Amino acid sequence: MLVWSRSGRIGAWLLFSLLFGVIYVLPVAVIAIASFAGQWNGVLPSHLTFAHYARAVHSSLSAELRVSLITGVMASAVALVVGTWAALALRKIYGASRLVLDIVFFIPSAVPSVSVGLGLLVAFSRPPILLNGTIAMVVVAHFVLTSAFTYGNVSAGLARLGPEFEQMAESLGARPGYRLRHVTLPLITPYLIAAFSLSFALSMGELGATMMVYPPGWRTLPVGIFALADRGDIFESATLTVLLACATLAVLVGLSYIPTRAASRR
Repeated sequence: MLVWSRSGRIGAWLLFSLLFGVIYVLPVAVIAIASFAGQWNGVLPSHLTFAHYARAVHSSLSAELRVSLITGVMASAVALVVGTWAALALRKIYGASRLVLDIVFFIPSAVPSVSVGLGLLVAFSRPPILLNGTIAMVVVAHFVLTSAFTYGNVSAGLARLGPEFEQMAESLGARPGYRLRHVTLPLITPYLIAAFSLSFALSMGELGATMMVYPPGWRTLPVGIFALADRGDIFESATLTVLLACATLAVLVGLSYIPTRAASRR
């Protein structure tokens, strides 16, 4: 911190702690407590119970979590492949052309997700490409919204990768395909994992576009949470929010333990 006095540092940390607690910790704590509440008529809830979790596990709402996980994995995998391909293809392009193409790839992240959903409905609700009412429509919507972040992460990894590794492999007679599989991709694996993790986390929490395009029988958990909260079932929606956060965190923690060549070099 650019605060030199001891009292200034203490004041800065107190201000940070206050803002962090009010903006982040307090809402999360309220949601977690509400998931166990039987009633909440005062400052603190009463009749704490696990009944909300039991109903969530044994009801159709658990299927919504499965739908979210499947959609998140599928959309993130496609986004990782396309984003990595785009980053590799544009790696050697410089100047105005690179700037324009970067803007094109980042446009989806600047467009409201509801607008993305509406655009997909208009584009794919009639032949020759008819996706409306299909699972593919949801996956495409999540892919569009996450691909920009995947492209950005992989581009950052390639920018930090020194050319000497690939040049050394080339001098030893390695072909472009071999260099890509055995040199370039292994060295940027941490960035690939980070790109997939970010895309998955964004997909798990996506609501706006999903509300516009999801078909019957393929409702994600955020849509279920919104429906419950809209009809006043706050405790049930809080329970599903906790389950969504835990499932997302479990996948992200698992991905963080994937061994990489970059990690083994440390």
